[in-house]
Amino acid sequence: MNLFEAAEAKNRRGAQPLPARMRPVSLDEFVGQQHFLGPGKLLRRLLQADRLGSVIFYGPPGTGKTTLAKLLATESRSRFRQLNAVTSGVKDLRETLEDARDTLSAEGAKTLLFIDEIHRFNKAQQDALLPAVEDGIVTLVGATTANPCFAVNSALVSRSRIFEFQPLAIEDIEILLRRALEDRQRGLGDHQVVVDEQALRFLAETCDGDARRALGALEVAILSADAEPVQLTRELAAESVQRKAIEYDASGDAHYDAASALIKSIRGSDPDAGLYWLARMLEAGEEVRFLTRRLVILASEDVGNADPHALPLAVATMQACEFVGLPECQLNLAQAVAYLACAPKSNAATVAISEARHDVREGRLLPVPVHLRDRHYAGAERLGHGAGYQYAHDAEDGVVAQDYLGVDREYYRPVDRGFEQQLAERLADIRQRLRQAK
Repeated sequence: MNLFEAAEAKNRRGAQPLPARMRPVSLDEFVGQQHFLGPGKLLRRLLQADRLGSVIFYGPPGTGKTTLAKLLATESRSRFRQLNAVTSGVKDLRETLEDARDTLSAEGAKTLLFIDEIHRFNKAQQDALLPAVEDGIVTLVGATTANPCFAVNSALVSRSRIFEFQPLAIEDIEILLRRALEDRQRGLGDHQVVVDEQALRFLAETCDGDARRALGALEVAILSADAEPVQLTRELAAESVQRKAIEYDASGDAHYDAASALIKSIRGSDPDAGLYWLARMLEAGEEVRFLTRRLVILASEDVGNADPHALPLAVATMQACEFVGLPECQLNLAQAVAYLACAPKSNAATVAISEARHDVREGRLLPVPVHLRDRHYAGAERLGHGAGYQYAHDAEDGVVAQDYLGVDREYYRPVDRGFEQQLAERLADIRQRLRQAK
């Protein structure tokens, strides 16, 4: 590199934001994702065996998907080519694949093709990749924030290994922040900074595992200071962090995962977890009607008759939310979530209707007993319909020994919790009397 090239490279580097300048240049510098990149783990073994193949990186932003793709190209001694599914069309893709084929034939050089936001490629674009992937023309590394099992062509998924990236741990983010503060060539090492450990911890915690966001906030904090040495306090760090935009796709993984966590937390009788997931969904802009529908369903599915007040409360919450609207209806939702979480739980009604419908679908249909059939039409008496029926309210306690099904089956089995405990005792006596009629 001559003096002019060196100067140009320095200028380009100076224009880059800190996260771009601090990208790891080797696997040893890469932080996080040790569940598949650590010693003895699958991706590390694939590299050591020189059998990388095509892979799909799936996970939240700022966790190292693009960086790792570039490092894989270096480790596998391949040319690195990058396309963005948002800005590249079929023509760009075919030109890139043709270039990779020619280079492999003429020079024997492999090409690692990194496609960012691969889930945004349409079916035709994804199908165009298949022959090149199958023939080994390119090593495909696709990156996506959406679950590839839903968002990527199943044929492409079946030919690739999927590696799920996790948000970086707080300790990992702190390592990257300290590295940036110390690095004089790529980082902020030329600046005099007095670091408050609470400030670093704050940045590491508030970035939600996103290294790019943490490093960007650190750069703003240092470069916006009036004088040096810069006092990197927690207050300065807080002023440098943009309000988080919660990753949430109303039709994607984040939506369904958060809803699943909410329901399972309430079912598990943890009101604190339930309120957190409720808050997470509200902050992300979740539709209130979706939340109230889920709570109404849960009131019957998971609480049932263990607390008969649960369903009326959930329905009242739904009506209140329609009447009040946000932001105030968050109070109605919070009350419902807390109540349902603390209520005794029973899925007896859920199990009962599931078993009964299974019998209807799979078993022989039971005829309606003659004495239970409708007798309020002309000709019913001649057929004997309704003959022998005993009106329950005429009995002293409202129960008569009468067969209502024709066979001896039990679907509803109350649990030994809440009000169902009382129902169980009453039902045991009722069933004993009903069996006398069978």
